[in-house]
Amino acid sequence: MSLLVVGLSHRSAPVSVLERASLNADAQLKLLQDTVAAEPAAEAALLATCNRIELYADVDKFHAGVAELSTLLAQHSGVGLDELTPYLYVHYEDRAVHHLFSVACGLDSMVVGEGQILGQIKDSLARAQDLHTAGRLLNDLFQQALRVGKRAHSETGIDRAGQSLVTFGLEQLAAGADVQTWARGKKALVIGAGSMSSLAAATLARAGVAEIVVANRTFERAERLAQILTEGDDTDVLARAVPMDAVPAELTRADVAVSCTGATGLVLTADDVAATVEGRTGTSAAVSVPASDEARPAAVPESAETHLPGAGGASDENCPLDLSSVPTGFSVMGEAAVAGMDAATLEQHGAWAAGGTAVDRPREAGRAGAEADAELITALAATAASVGRIPERRRPEPVAGVPRPQPVLFLLDLAMPRDIDAAVHRLAGVRLVDIESLAEASADAPMAADVDMVRRIVGDEVAAFGAAQRAAHITPTVVALRSMAADVVAGEIARLEGRLPGLDDKHRAEITQTVKRVVDKLLHAPTVRVKQLAAEPGGAGYADALRTLFDLDQETVASVSRTENSTEKNRGPA
Repeated sequence: MSLLVVGLSHRSAPVSVLERASLNADAQLKLLQDTVAAEPAAEAALLATCNRIELYADVDKFHAGVAELSTLLAQHSGVGLDELTPYLYVHYEDRAVHHLFSVACGLDSMVVGEGQILGQIKDSLARAQDLHTAGRLLNDLFQQALRVGKRAHSETGIDRAGQSLVTFGLEQLAAGADVQTWARGKKALVIGAGSMSSLAAATLARAGVAEIVVANRTFERAERLAQILTEGDDTDVLARAVPMDAVPAELTRADVAVSCTGATGLVLTADDVAATVEGRTGTSAAVSVPASDEARPAAVPESAETHLPGAGGASDENCPLDLSSVPTGFSVMGEAAVAGMDAATLEQHGAWAAGGTAVDRPREAGRAGAEADAELITALAATAASVGRIPERRRPEPVAGVPRPQPVLFLLDLAMPRDIDAAVHRLAGVRLVDIESLAEASADAPMAADVDMVRRIVGDEVAAFGAAQRAAHITPTVVALRSMAADVVAGEIARLEGRLPGLDDKHRAEITQTVKRVVDKLLHAPTVRVKQLAAEPGGAGYADALRTLFDLDQETVASVSRTENSTEKNRGPA
């Protein structure tokens, strides 16, 4: 098997390139015909949708095949090869099989798990069969892809996976309220234009938001999504696209923001979100939340969250720190407690916080400041060890529960790794739901489980398909061997008749049958075993060994293959 796929899709190319590279029906037919007419390709099939253009071929040379298929795609799409090449991807042999099976299951779709792609794969196979460009390999491949896709949808909930994750996330943002009631009239910002972001935008539109702004690093894709939302028949939402650098400004106008990009770093930092909230409310968004609750904002009752007193609050008597001069608030774990303070002050505060008496310990004359600080920091470490943590700058005063402000900004982070800083959970006036909190809110994680299950199905099916193809590869050689054995038997029977002309028909038939049984028994074990061995990885060499051992004519083997291919090209779709 030398299966090769060269293509581009919504994952590799901007919308503008996909639109220019799209092929009408006549161009698709001509591309298939030209592909099988090219030297490296024996078979060809084309999967062309609004989001992908993929050319599959059985080639005898990898590098020549890639060059030829890329050139043909460029010629028939009208996009120059130099311009098209950066957006092309290439899969070969098992990786090509894995890719098509993943596509058939909806794992590579803009909306994860969508089933429309199965019909498009079936149409692609039918087109190749009508043109007689699909031989044994591509017939087997595409029909198996259809079976794998159907299996994924029947055995898992993959068709609901994307929808479930988005819907569940919005339900968590609404905190128990009806999603449509909660969303009605809100302004939404969607960051990213991939499958999950697109699905979130469509779900928000159906829920009744008044406006959706789409931001993406590739502006054309943002425009395409905004256009789809605006032209949708089931909504009347206003949608527009903005470049990625407009996100901070758009965030100040948004009531809800959904982010799902492929960025390796944060898209929204805690400072970004805090500035937005403070600009909208005129008050500080800083709030300290117990660390155990940071990942589960929706599960914490609003009345249970409290503010620690700020630096400007009343100071404890005899505290060695001048609290009125400290500009920042308190940190729960004491991260800011030591910032900018000298060791002597820290030691005095440590002794005071542990219940001791603050003692003035002037530095000894002649001792270096660094050496004195080292000694005092050691004392601070001992104090910290005895109380279990670095003491705060002051003892937190017991305060009554202060209700957390109602959110003015709702954030849904569907990215992995995260797009939005987890520290946003601490901010007042913000509700953040991310993958981590979704997983905790839904312990059985049905969406992730479905995707993982489909991936396992794809992996198993790829292995089975590879084994079947390797076993089938040796079949022409086995057929040629048995044909040669039949010729040998016929020749020997003819020679026997020349020596025994008086042999009657009964005895001749018995002798002929006996010789055939002997030959069949001698060939049975080797041919069965060689098929088993050929199905294993690296088993392709057994066909060559069989041809060498029995001195089989290569042209005879090739003629058997051509006959099988001719039959396969006329098979109908599954």
